[in-house]
Amino acid sequence: MFKHVKEIEDFATDKTAPDGSRKYFTESGAAYPSVTTVLGYQSKDSILQWRKRVGEEEANKISRQASTRGTKIHLLCENYLDNEDVDTSKLSMLDKIMWQSFQPILNRIDNIHAQEIALYSDHLRLAGRVDCIAEFDGKLSIIDFKTSRKPKKKEWITNYFAQAAAYSIMYEERTGTPINRSVILIAVEDEEPQVFIDKRDNYVHHLLHARDLYECDHK
Repeated sequence: MFKHVKEIEDFATDKTAPDGSRKYFTESGAAYPSVTTVLGYQSKDSILQWRKRVGEEEANKISRQASTRGTKIHLLCENYLDNEDVDTSKLSMLDKIMWQSFQPILNRIDNIHAQEIALYSDHLRLAGRVDCIAEFDGKLSIIDFKTSRKPKKKEWITNYFAQAAAYSIMYEERTGTPINRSVILIAVEDEEPQVFIDKRDNYVHHLLHARDLYECDHK
């Protein structure tokens, strides 16, 4: 059984814009873009090039499969950590194997402070919904769950760590609790899951650069 040490509700409400981007609205009336939208913005050109290379039909198929799998794994993680029954009956055999290999990694989590809560930062002018804030191997961390068709190298996931850094800053601004440890957990197709750990402050510069670029182009 996982121990939950806090009950924290959403700090903002989120809505999807017509272009598919996400915005969060605070009680003060501020409207902030999603940190995932902001970080993804600087990758838009490389994504367009990839879509041209593989073709629209294949790109749509891969994107749809990745999105569906990611949603399923995220929901399983949330339910599992909430000590709820986990239903794997609708998973494909491949997804079921991925989930089974991921569970031992999740068992390193405990003393959960929050799951899937909306956060924002007036300082960053950003918002987002964090996967999990809990202890990982006994240390309080921002924890993000990802899925991938192939193993990642750490230098490929700078945006993942920048996203976690944003959640850490948002959480500290909202609650006063600092967290300087980011944990990225990746369930990988036909491979063992990956665990990447780093310090928040190593990725703040990257985060701010991405935010400034996004704001400059959206004035």
